[in-house]
Amino acid sequence: MKVIIADSNELIRVGIRTILNSEKTLEIVGEAKDSEELLSEIQNFGADIILIDYTSPGFTIDIIPNVLQKFPSIKFVAITPEQSAQTLVDALRCGVQSYVKKDCDISEIVNSIKETERGNKFFCGQILETIQRANINVEDIDFESFSCEPVLLSERENEIIKFIAEGQTNTQIAEILFLSTHTINTHRKNIMAKLGVKNTAGIVMYAVKTGIVSPNKFLFAGEA
Repeated sequence: MKVIIADSNELIRVGIRTILNSEKTLEIVGEAKDSEELLSEIQNFGADIILIDYTSPGFTIDIIPNVLQKFPSIKFVAITPEQSAQTLVDALRCGVQSYVKKDCDISEIVNSIKETERGNKFFCGQILETIQRANINVEDIDFESFSCEPVLLSERENEIIKFIAEGQTNTQIAEILFLSTHTINTHRKNIMAKLGVKNTAGIVMYAVKTGIVSPNKFLFAGEA
């Protein structure tokens, strides 16, 4: 398995290389300190896995979809410091397959690469905890329909998202907004397509993580 390490910090690259060199199934074919160098390393040596800190100087999240456009078979494992749940989800939307933190156990870092090469997604416990604290369930994320393009929702769509997250049915929303149920259903389908989610739970998670509704609403909903 060919691996390229992408990180602007030389000390980090040396440390990761030292960890991975002991794995017989892995071959470090290159290292990159910025996006330009990463593209050059891929073109020169090829790669199966890119282990990347896209938050380090010299890189942006855009490098991931840019690489995948040219080399769709490459898989990305992100290894970064602590990030917000929104940043983590944005990275997954852009094509990151697996995600670990830089202070994870060595075994977790190695396993993330091996599992990703097998076609699986791998998240260290700390990453999962961050996502779950934001009421986001990784299993509900429709990765295949995600992209790095910004989500552009109309004022009406945001209004409907709020009502959906508050538990209103299509009929109830239609009555509140003086629209037909068919119109609300169409808006709902368009919202799901834009957000890249498969169900109402995905809409609710989006509403919570973007602040359209407060998580407290759900925490205390049963206390009546």
